[in-house]
Amino acid sequence: MQNQSFVNEFILLGLSQNPQIEKISFVIFLLVYLATPVGNMIVVVTIFYSPVLLGSPMYFFLAFLSFVDACVSSVVTPKMIIDLVYEKKTISFECCMTQIFAVHCLSSVEVIILAAMAYDRYVAICKPLHYSFIMNRRLCGILVCVAWAGGFLHSIIQIAFTLQLPFCGPNIIDHFICDLFPLLKLIACTDTHIFVILVVTNSGSFCIIIFSLLLVFYGVILFSLRAHSSDRRCKALSTCGSHISVVVLFFVPCIIIYARPTSAFFSEKNVFLFATILTPLLYPMIYTFRNKEMKNAIRKLWKRLIMAYGIS
Repeated sequence: MQNQSFVNEFILLGLSQNPQIEKISFVIFLLVYLATPVGNMIVVVTIFYSPVLLGSPMYFFLAFLSFVDACVSSVVTPKMIIDLVYEKKTISFECCMTQIFAVHCLSSVEVIILAAMAYDRYVAICKPLHYSFIMNRRLCGILVCVAWAGGFLHSIIQIAFTLQLPFCGPNIIDHFICDLFPLLKLIACTDTHIFVILVVTNSGSFCIIIFSLLLVFYGVILFSLRAHSSDRRCKALSTCGSHISVVVLFFVPCIIIYARPTSAFFSEKNVFLFATILTPLLYPMIYTFRNKEMKNAIRKLWKRLIMAYGIS
């Protein structure tokens, strides 16, 4: 099938057509966007400048997770913020496809990194004597490479089928972002039933399966904690609690969006807003506020920076 696209650009309706709401939203999301990359990159810099944290697989994966979250926010939020101050919100066909590819690639990378973090906690708690042998630097590097390769492969599959669709009009997307289901509503000259099944299978089922496996993983971890001492149990519960919170925040919106083609009970815009813009802001807070090691490392980094600039 050849690409029969007749649409050169798409018109995004954005979050709202109310000028007052758009002005308020502009201020709110500008502040959110300024805070999100800063918060995530503080986590990345802190871990990479702390030899103790960087030597731990858990923090090694957390650094990559924070970097991916900063990238996801930068792919979606700037365009949405700019559109809030313009009456006509347009995006070229090429930029729309690029945005779809980037969001799905980075989200898939995040899925695999979260799975790697769950496996790391499983080995640390259930097989502590073999932890240093199993979770070595080589395995951590391989898992990160698998995450990027898996994300790239997933997005290539999505975008390859998307480019085969005949975008023959209309070109108005009732959304603030380019994504698969909003685009499918524009295709009136062919049957998209098969493509809908493909999206649900490729993205929706993938989210449900990985989410279920992660819940089983953490269930086994929590069950095994009964045999540990109270101090170690509290520390493990605190760490696993942060991981489970992030898993739920990531996968529930993913399942809502992609496991159901229709949005009968949820506003797709609101779920997308939460998943792509707000959750990347929450992740650094979840991983640092109750984590003494991270907070101590951040304090040491700040002291080092203050001393360095003070001396100079």
